[in-house]
Amino acid sequence: MPRALGQIDERKAEAILSAAAEVFAERGFGASLEEIARRAGVSKQTVYNQFGSKEELLREAVSRRCSLLTAPLADPDAGERLEDTLTAYARTLMDMFQSPERRAVMRMAIAASGEYPQAAEIVYRAGPYAARERLAAFLKRESDAGRLAIPDPVQAAEFFGGMAAGHLQLRGLYDLPREHDDAALDRRARECAQRFMKAFQA
Repeated sequence: MPRALGQIDERKAEAILSAAAEVFAERGFGASLEEIARRAGVSKQTVYNQFGSKEELLREAVSRRCSLLTAPLADPDAGERLEDTLTAYARTLMDMFQSPERRAVMRMAIAASGEYPQAAEIVYRAGPYAARERLAAFLKRESDAGRLAIPDPVQAAEFFGGMAAGHLQLRGLYDLPREHDDAALDRRARECAQRFMKAFQA
């Protein structure tokens, strides 16, 4: 059965975004769209048609991965099982720093900040900034619902992100091997959620 046009476009878009993340991580923001197109198995014109520019391609690549990161916060019953939701979010954040591709993209943004400051701004806005804003919005809803008492949701979101990231982020930026197994990270994520909820209990 042939695919619908929208399915074909989505498949191509995903291939392009995956290729872009790989190529940007390997070559930096100076990488050519031709190389990204080759890696994705599409034409350069297809990349332009889908995303318009290299900046938009980078923004969408980071934004989609940010959506995966913050997915636990978007579950319909996320607030009803608050500890589990915060644990899942912390664990997903920790996993991000274990991913070679995502660590490489972070290092690319830092390296690009001199020659391509717009690339670093795009990665920050579509990634860490967007994630913090989504967590802050979630925490505000929980505070309004009386499940937490949070006077400054943005600051609280930064506290939670910092507690979850810790030295995992630094090890990722330095491309050092992971020092915790999955069970240890599960325990760490649960403790992050519990300590956070205790600090901001209603």
